[in-house]
Parts: sequence; structure tokens; C-alpha cells
Amino acid sequence: MATEGPVVPASVAEVPITLPHLEKSLVDIKTGEISQEETLPFDPVTLKEKYLAERDKRLARDQGVEQYVLLDDHLSQYLKDPWVEPGFTRDPIEEETDVVILGGGYGAQVVAVRLIEQGVNNFKLIEKAGDFGEVGFMPTEKYARAKELLKHSRIIGEKYDLYSRALFQTEVKDMRWNEEEGKWTTHTARGDKIKSRFVIPAAGPLHRPKFPGLVGIEEFQGHSFHSSRWDFNCTGGDPDGNLDKLKDKRVGIIGTGATAVQIVPHLGEWAKQLYVFQRTPSSIDLRGNRPTDEEWAKSLEKGWQKKRMDNFDSIVNGGFEIEDMVADGWTDIIRELLTAAIDPNNPVEAAAKRQLADFKKMEQIRARTDEIVKNKETADGLKPWYNQFCKRPCFHDEYLQTFNRPNVKLVDTRGQGVDRITQNGVVANGEEYEIDCLIYATGFELANEWAHKTGMEIYGRNGITTTEKWKDGAMTLHGWGSRHFPNCFWVQIVQAALTPNFMHVTNEQAIHYAYIISECLKRNIRTIEPTQEAEEGWTDTIVKGTALRMDFFKECTPGYYNNEGKPSKVGARNATYGYGSPAFIKILTEWRAAGDLAGLDIRFFPVPSAQPVSKDTNTTETTTKSEKSAQVETESQPRVNPNPGTPASRSENKSIVQRYSDLQAKHQTEINDLVWRHKGEIERLLRKHDV
Repeated sequence: MATEGPVVPASVAEVPITLPHLEKSLVDIKTGEISQEETLPFDPVTLKEKYLAERDKRLARDQGVEQYVLLDDHLSQYLKDPWVEPGFTRDPIEEETDVVILGGGYGAQVVAVRLIEQGVNNFKLIEKAGDFGEVGFMPTEKYARAKELLKHSRIIGEKYDLYSRALFQTEVKDMRWNEEEGKWTTHTARGDKIKSRFVIPAAGPLHRPKFPGLVGIEEFQGHSFHSSRWDFNCTGGDPDGNLDKLKDKRVGIIGTGATAVQIVPHLGEWAKQLYVFQRTPSSIDLRGNRPTDEEWAKSLEKGWQKKRMDNFDSIVNGGFEIEDMVADGWTDIIRELLTAAIDPNNPVEAAAKRQLADFKKMEQIRARTDEIVKNKETADGLKPWYNQFCKRPCFHDEYLQTFNRPNVKLVDTRGQGVDRITQNGVVANGEEYEIDCLIYATGFELANEWAHKTGMEIYGRNGITTTEKWKDGAMTLHGWGSRHFPNCFWVQIVQAALTPNFMHVTNEQAIHYAYIISECLKRNIRTIEPTQEAEEGWTDTIVKGTALRMDFFKECTPGYYNNEGKPSKVGARNATYGYGSPAFIKILTEWRAAGDLAGLDIRFFPVPSAQPVSKDTNTTETTTKSEKSAQVETESQPRVNPNPGTPASRSENKSIVQRYSDLQAKHQTEINDLVWRHKGEIERLLRKHDV
């Protein structure tokens, strides 16, 4: 495990930050001083000026997230799933379950499995695709490819009987809270109405395609699609490649980020002519993929995956590990850039050494481009001029080599982007490139409001929506719960942690949510949601962590890491936890270990009783307390405030019978909770002494 020490700002977690409270001028001076102590093949001052000049090319256009268009109405065809058979129909469903999980990818699947492990088996998954989808249990290569990943997701579905609990080709339209019932109702586009006590939106952050706001998109007469909705009817082949229908086609691809880096080698191999339209080049390092050693795989002991995950996560967040179990491009970058020979007790010197290490690494990346790409003009266009983590680093063994093919042309717009789309093709740098097929590898919506990214709305207490609640940025506790949305657990990176191994944090979130839901069932809890104080405290932590990254991002070219070069209050609140995933996971783990559900507004069911409760002296109604449980909360918790944002007030109109019922429920729940705690302590002591 990593060495213990004080929590410091995360050094990577996909988005690195400089050390806090350091004046850039001091760091620059120190960088210059250190650079004089060794012979370098570059001048740090000149190199930094080059970085800023490249950044300014993009900033000069003054385009933030508004440069992208929403795929609504006339562009909605780009959202259609080309992989399902058309014409699927079924009758609407009305049913009730404990939990509704929105999604069918790895995130939703791991949530479902963790619920099962906690004894929560009554749930429903709702997925708009036609199957689970995102390797066998041991991939054939170090980096598994699409077919194996899809196979693995299906194996999970079969092993844990998730197919019987899933509704496929079903899109959720909204989720609405019913305070009287204490339940959510999920409405789908197929007319379904599914009630549940808990809901878990797990749609995934890379969910809705992002499109450039270019003139002429609808005028193009050829075939076009977004990379996330790959159309094999147009290209031929399958996820392994073999795109034989492109042999006689001129193909254009807009975008050179992480998605395009994976696509371009296949297009270059099969297309008659390929034009790669680039605004800003990606950093391309060696991937080093290789077959899995079967003997090594046989030698692995139970729990090996968890050990590797923890080891990797520690290293990429700047921790020290004796062994690098994964040993890939990510861990190599961190060792060289952020932890080698750096004294954390001298922050200015540490920051200067990190900057020099970054310069060296990026010089290595640019030198590799020169070594591989034969045409000098093309090689120069593919060189990234920014710090390593201004954009997501990419690793590939065929991308750069593809530009040596005679049928592949890089169209470098030098930070300006494509001019427009025409009937016949794409205009860039004032020149029209005629094409037959156009692919948009332009990423996904990250900065837009949650409801639009997911294509649905959630209505909490008194009809408040996520759009209204988060209009100035997210407000949560630990990224999962938001006040006025009881029993709702978001699976997201917003106000949570981010790490290159994305599913590591998602799994920890799933464990956390399954624990809370199981505790609600054990402790007779009707609803939970963050207190206002806890929510505001956590949001403040997120904003402060974002501020620590501000100086670093100011020098970066625009991208989704820095809100397209335009910092904002919304962007600061919608950021990830700034101190790294190990620290975030530790917070969740210690929170569960405490067992007191700290920071939550908890409301209990009343104790079941056979004694009738009279509503008034003129009737003989015999509604029992258990029948009225959906309408009762404990006296120890505040009542629902009909006007969110204003101080809650208690009702002064409760009858003595109602107050007694509430108090009895509270005391019984406290007794149950005490018994539960004692039982847990006894079990712990028995385990400790091997009894």
C-alpha cells in the first residue's frame, strides 16, 4: 500500500494540479535556475512561450462550450441506435420494486451486483440499448478490445441473472418523487410506470454525443454519423475492423482526441481516401499492447484484480509503491513527472522540477512523432504543444504510423477548426475536401446540464428538478446525493473522484450505495438525503479543489478539462474531487465504518401497531399506524419544507396521537439501531479472537 501521510492535492487523477498557493513567477524563476544545472535540448522559456502561443490561437476565437450544438429536433437522427433491430415493441409495464437502476453499462451492472451482495435482490435495470454492453474473465490482451468487453458484460448479465431484471430498448423519460407514498415513479418512452423506494441514475458520463456548431451539417449529401453510433451498414466490418465497404469511399473524420486515435488506423487501412481534420493534436505515446501470458494468468491468486487496481490508482495519484503491477504508459508518466526526486517539503522547487519533467516528457512525445511520421510537415502538425495533462494523454501503436499511408492526409487547421460543411464535403483552411462519408469523433456532452446529457429529468420534492437545483452547478454530498431528491443515488464523476481506471471509482460508489440502501432496509429508514449543511460543505470542498487547478488550466489549450478555456462557477461546482481518488475512496470507506450515516437527513417509518388511530370523534376509521407509515416522519427530523431554499419549519398542527406515534417510532428505531450496532461489535470481537 502507499505510504501514509497528509492528504495533498491529487497530482493526476486524470486532471493534475500544481501545488497550492504558489506564485507562477516564483516557479518560473526556479525552473530557470534548475535548468542551468544540466544541459537540456530545449530552452524552458522559449518552450513555455510556444505553449502559450498555441493556447492563444484557440482562445482568440472566444469559443466556450457554446461552440457545440445540442442534438435536438433536426439533428436528433444522430442519437439513433443503429445496432438494434428496428420495430421492437412490447406492452407497457406497471410494477413496483425496491430499486430502479438507470443504465445497462458496466456502471449499472456493478451497482446491481453490489446490491445483490448486500441482499438487495428486488431491482430493475432500464437500458435504452438492445443489450448490456460496454472479457472473458481473463482478456486475451493487456488492453481488451471491443468484442471481449461486450462478451464480458454479457457474462456478468448471465452470471448474476441481470437479464431477468432488465428492460432493454427502453428510454427513461423522467423520475418523479411522491412524498405521500415515499416512492419514485419512473416513466419510460414505452409507457411503463415503475415505482420504487430508491433510484440510481447510472447513465454514464460519456453518454450523449457532442456536436460542433458548424454551418451546413444538414446540407451534407453523403452519409454521416457520430463515432458513438458507429454505422457498420455504411462502413462494413465489425468492432475488430475489416471496414470493407469503405474501399471505394472518400472518408472524413473530424476530431483527433482519444476516440479518433482508436478509429483512424482502421479507417486508414480500408478507406480509398481518408482526411483527418485536426484542431489540436493529441499526445500519442507508446501503448505496448501484448497478448496475456497464460502462465502468468494461471499463477494469479484470489483478489489479484483488487490489488492491481489499488496499486495502479495509488501510483497515478502520486503515491509510492514498491512494485508497479500494471507498468503502463500512465504509471510511467507519473513516476517520471510527479514523484521522481521531488521533495514535497520544498513546494516551489517541487513545482519547478515537475515542470521541467513535463517539458522533457513532451519533448520525448514530439521526438517520437518525428521518428515515426516520414513527412516533416505532417509530423510537425501532429506535435502537441502543451503540458502533458492539459488533455487526456493517448497511447497507441498504430495511430502515428497511419499517416505514412499514401491514402491518408492530415488536414491541420492550426487551432481554428473546420470552417463549415457543404453538400459535397468539408471546408477547412478555406479549401473544400469532397468526401462520401463523414464521421464526427467530437466527444460527448460533459459541461451541459444533467437532464440534457441524459435525455431525462428527475423531479424531487415539490416538483423541483435537477435542472432547477443545479442551475448554478451541482450541489451534492460525496457526488451521490442531493437535497430534495430523497433516496436518489447518482453514479457520476461530478463532485466525485476521477481516475484513469474509470471503473475503480465506479465500483467504490456501487459498494457505497449498496451499503446505504441495505442500511435503510435494516434500520427501518423511510428516506435519506443530505442535510443542507453537509451538501454545502462538500460543494465548498469541490470548489476549493478546482481553485487549486486554476493556474495549471490557465496555461492549457481549451478542452473539456478546463471548460473550453472559460472558467465559471458552474464549472467549478461540476468538477471532480481535487485531492485524488485514494483520498476520496478513504472518505467513503471511513464514512461507512463509522456507521452513523453522518451528514444525512434521516426519516424513519413508524413502528407497526395493531391499535387503531381515530381521525376524529365522528368517525370510526381504523387505519393502523403501519397503514399510515407512508405519511409519518420522526419528530427528531425536520419536516419537508414546501419552499426549497428557505428555512424549514415544523408543523404545529399535529395531534397528540400523531406526536405519540412519531415519538414511539423514533424510540423503537433507536432501539433497533442500538441492537444492530451491538450485534456488529460482538461479531467484530468474535472475529478478532477467532472464536
